[in-house]
Amino acid sequence: MKYIAKNGCNKVPLQGQIRVPGDKSISHRSIMFGSLAEGTSNISGFLEGEDSLNTLRAFQAMGVTIEGPVDGRVTIHGVGMNGLKAPSQALDLGNSGTSMRLLAGLLAGQSFDIELSGDVSLSKRPMKRVTDPLTQMGANIETAEGGKPPLKIKGGQSLNGFSYQMPMASAQVKSCCLLAGLYAQGNTCVTEPAVTRDHTERMLKAFGCDITVENSTACISGPAKLIAADIDVPADISSAAFFMVGASIAEGSDIVLQHVGINPTRTGIIDILKLMGADITMSNQQEVGGEPVADIRIKGAKLKGIQVPEALVPLAIDEFPVLFVAAACAEGETVITGAEELRVKESDRIQVMADGLLALGVDARPTDDGMVIQGRTDDSVFTGGSVHSHDDHRIAMAFAMASLRASGDIHIEDCDNVNTSFPDFAGLAESCGLSIQVTNE
Repeated sequence: MKYIAKNGCNKVPLQGQIRVPGDKSISHRSIMFGSLAEGTSNISGFLEGEDSLNTLRAFQAMGVTIEGPVDGRVTIHGVGMNGLKAPSQALDLGNSGTSMRLLAGLLAGQSFDIELSGDVSLSKRPMKRVTDPLTQMGANIETAEGGKPPLKIKGGQSLNGFSYQMPMASAQVKSCCLLAGLYAQGNTCVTEPAVTRDHTERMLKAFGCDITVENSTACISGPAKLIAADIDVPADISSAAFFMVGASIAEGSDIVLQHVGINPTRTGIIDILKLMGADITMSNQQEVGGEPVADIRIKGAKLKGIQVPEALVPLAIDEFPVLFVAAACAEGETVITGAEELRVKESDRIQVMADGLLALGVDARPTDDGMVIQGRTDDSVFTGGSVHSHDDHRIAMAFAMASLRASGDIHIEDCDNVNTSFPDFAGLAESCGLSIQVTNE
C-alpha cells in the first residue's frame, strides 16, 4: 500500500474535533493481564490494530476465551496465572515487538514449551535485552543468531526473583522482567536509568497485584495472582502526536484531540513541542482506570529549533519520527541526542527519517544517537518527492503530515503497517483537512 500525500501549502489547515484510536501499549497489557486474572474483565476503547490483535490471538491460541473486539469492546474470561495451555503451533506476533518482549517474560515461567515468531521486520529486532535478564532469573530461552527472533522458551523452569539494573531505558525490558517476576520465587526489583512509561505498573495495581514503585525502582513479589478488572483504554498519545505536529506546522490550524492518555511517562511529545513554541492546551482532565486523560487543543504556531533535553527522550521515544518533521518546520537548528533506541525500532528510525528528509530537501544530519536538523520557515519547507517508510507505520504517518508544508505531492511507499497502530489513519486525517490518496501500487 502507498500513500500520496497531496501538496498542502495552499489548502485548508487542520480543523475539527477527533478521537484517535485507543492506546496500543494499554491495549496489549489489558489482554495479557485480563487473560491471567481470575474472573471476567471488560475492556473498552481497545485498539483494533494488527499489533494488539496479534496479542489477543496469541492468548486465544493458549486457551483463553475472548469475546470481541466489537467497537473497541472486549470481554476476557481469565484463566488464572497457571491456566494457559500450550498452543498447537508457534505464536506469530506479526510486527509487534511489545507483544514478543512482554510475552517472553510472562511465558518464561509456564509449564509448557512455546515458540514466539514474527514477520520479517520483527525478526531483525534485538531480543537479548530481554532474554539475558530472564536467563538470570532461571529461564531457558533459545534465540536465532545474534539474539534475534524466533524465541524458543523451555517450559517447567523455576524462576527466582532478582534485582536488575537496566543498562538502557526501555519500558518493554522493565515490563518483561516484572511480568516474569509474577511467576518467580521472592522479590523482583527493576531499576531503570531514566523514566519510561509505567502502564505495566499502573495496570498491575488495577488487577490487584501488590507492586511497589519508589523513585526509579519497581518491585514485585512472586508468585502473585491477578483479579479481573474493567479497563477503559484512552486514545493513544503516540497516534495523537501526528495531529499535534500537523496542526502546529500548518498556519491557521485549530484542532481538538479527545480523551487522550496523558500519562506523565508519555507526555514528552507535549513538553518538547511546547519548548519549540507550540500552542497546546488541555481541558477535561480526569483519571480513568488509573490513567490520566484529557482533551488536547492545538493551534498553528511558529516553531523554533531547540536542543531537545535528553531527560525527555525516553518520554517521547515513539514520537520522534513526527518530531523530526516539526524540527524541519522550526526556525533554526534542532539537535536530538540520547535517542540511540530509535535505531532498533520497526526500522532504523534515525537513518530512515534522515534519508526521507534529505530526499524532500531538508538539511538533516543523522548521528549515532539522534539527528541535527536545520529548520526553515518558508511556506514550502519540503519539496515533493518519493520516500520509503521501510514498512514502519510511524515513518509513513510522519511524512504524511510533512505534506502540509510541501511544494508538491509526497509519495510514501510501504504503508501497509500503518494498520498495526492506526487503522484508517488516512480517513481520519482527511476528515480534518489533510489530503491523502491511498493506492495499492
